Amino acid sequence: MTHGRLLVPLYVHPAVDPAAWQALTRVPSRLYGVVLNVADGPGATRDPAFAAAAGALRTAGIRVLGYLDTAYGTRPHQAVLQDLRHHISWYGTDGVFLDQAGAEAGLLPYYRALAEEVRDHGVGTVTLNPGVHPDPGYASLADLLVTFEGDWQAYLTSSVPSWTEAYPPSRFCHLVHGIPDGLCDLAARTTRIRRADIHCAVPGEGANPWAALPPALRRGTA
Repeated sequence: MTHGRLLVPLYVHPAVDPAAWQALTRVPSRLYGVVLNVADGPGATRDPAFAAAAGALRTAGIRVLGYLDTAYGTRPHQAVLQDLRHHISWYGTDGVFLDQAGAEAGLLPYYRALAEEVRDHGVGTVTLNPGVHPDPGYASLADLLVTFEGDWQAYLTSSVPSWTEAYPPSRFCHLVHGIPDGLCDLAARTTRIRRADIHCAVPGEGANPWAALPPALRRGTA
């Protein structure tokens, strides 16, 4: 049995693995949301297969977060916002996943302004992914903060700073890949112990570990 809800970054084309996308629509109560990443963003043009997949998720009542690359605070806001507008227009996304986010205090103004601009576009959920525990100031900028993204071995030795205790666990997410066979459920339980109610734990490795679902979702037992 797994614990907590899932934020699933399913980085595989719907035509390549349609069963994975269909499986998501069957477990809406288990999902915090699904990250829609066409090509490190919305892509150059609307992709009908991704549009259909996003529509099926929305019909099932699942939050769809458009992937936006912030290049660690170096990408101009207008470029990020243009990608956002394409996500909304082409795929009907209702939230954002701000990836490659900075973590240091000096970048807080960049991300504070970007979060405000994103919300001005009607975005309902802002997820920020520094992939580490950032300066505490970041916690107030996003609805969900990804404070770990990495492999299982790194996760085993990671720690949780005391400032996180000022926020509910529902504000934090851990994304863990490279998990040995049979240990994904253990990894899911461990995220709760480390005060992250939202998670994704997969066995995938390599350049794109997020090309497959968590095993429990694939089995339909989550």
